[in-house]
Amino acid sequence: MFLRKVTIYTDGACSGNPGPGGWGAILMYQDVKKEISGGEKDTTNNKMELLAAISALNLLKEPCEVELYSDSAYLINCFQNGWLESWKKKNWVNSKREKVKNIDLWIQLDELSKKHSIHWIKVKGHADNVYNNRCDELARMEVAAISG
Repeated sequence: MFLRKVTIYTDGACSGNPGPGGWGAILMYQDVKKEISGGEKDTTNNKMELLAAISALNLLKEPCEVELYSDSAYLINCFQNGWLESWKKKNWVNSKREKVKNIDLWIQLDELSKKHSIHWIKVKGHADNVYNNRCDELARMEVAAISG
């Protein structure tokens, strides 16, 4: 089966933790580039990181081969290191024997990861990656808009 190859960059930001937060994402397919962003008044940085990925993946209309880049160790390590499967086996309890935070978002990401073939790739934040920097800018613009 042929899968379209899509590249996604995501980032989240929060002013205070919790506090007003924003997320940004860039989706790229062939020569097409789409920027999306959003935010919430009272949230956390980790929630914004997850929402960026969920929002971007939800825009894909059919199963795709996705390279998803993020500077969030929380997001990337979950998939690269098998945390998600472990949490599910342990009824959403982590290695510290605490209930996993943001279960609703992790469930959404789990469903999306079954639909698409996703390669989760960690990038260094606030460095020289133009797309990661643009996602950070989109997320911070959302924080500023919410903060007034």
